[in-house]
Amino acid sequence: MNAAAKIGITVPTCDRSSSDGQLYGLMAAIRGFEESLLAMFDKGLLVGTTHTCLGQEATAVGVLSALDLTTDIVFSNHRGHGHFLAYCGQLERLYLEVMGKPDGVVGGRGGSQHLYHHNFYSNGVQGGITPVTAGMALAEKIRGSKAVAVVFLGDGTLGEGAVYESMNLASLWELPVLFVIENNHYAQSTPFQLQVAGAIGARPAAFDIETTEHKTTDVRLLREAATAAVDRIRGDSRPRCLIIEDYRLGPHSKGDDNRDESEIKAAWELDPLKVLADELGGGSAEFGAASAAMVESAREKALAAPVYEA
Repeated sequence: MNAAAKIGITVPTCDRSSSDGQLYGLMAAIRGFEESLLAMFDKGLLVGTTHTCLGQEATAVGVLSALDLTTDIVFSNHRGHGHFLAYCGQLERLYLEVMGKPDGVVGGRGGSQHLYHHNFYSNGVQGGITPVTAGMALAEKIRGSKAVAVVFLGDGTLGEGAVYESMNLASLWELPVLFVIENNHYAQSTPFQLQVAGAIGARPAAFDIETTEHKTTDVRLLREAATAAVDRIRGDSRPRCLIIEDYRLGPHSKGDDNRDESEIKAAWELDPLKVLADELGGGSAEFGAASAAMVESAREKALAAPVYEA
């Protein structure tokens, strides 16, 4: 086992049996991590840029908790920290990675967007990740592993031809792929209605891909939807698509946000942490405090960790 594999501060991940409190704790850890990144960027502590998933934590936790993380494959994108932490909980190593330090997820060389850990991959090339995911799904089908390959896309990626080529082949070849389209209403700074014509659901449906749409930030409902889709894929080896309407509460990357303040304020009412906290009542505080402590401990250790020698 190498030194990086021994890095120990992680947050517990969730599965289909996890309690509401555990789901909240994982989302709170992702939220705390992402908020800290924006503050660290302002202080010049990160290497390269970063894109946070504030407001989209329920999608990451809901979908990943429906998977078999020992065999299933996850391919994420430029806004993938939540997906990564829901997959493996490696807080400290993710901090080290975005700080460009040797014990990061990929030795500090991939940065915020390019991660690899077991069956988790992420890449900042929009659209380019879909044919790779389809190829991975084909390999698993040939092996007979029953593994499902999941790819996370954004509404802005719907302008890329590779997405539709991948959907076409996934349907034609009956590949075990779950396409998860997170419609957060903006492609960087371009509103959804100015860059996507027609209905999102009509796109996968055109390739005979069973599609369900979910206008919710309730992590429990999203886990239920993902569980149903994954089980059907595992049963018949045909692709499925989940379209999840959420909202990016933070800026596109750092401070580049030209949205109307009243729009953002209204979206905070649907904050996935608030939605679940309202259900848990005071019970959310304990899980939130535990997550905050783990996040801060991981951050402090990463800050103190050695850098590459010149």
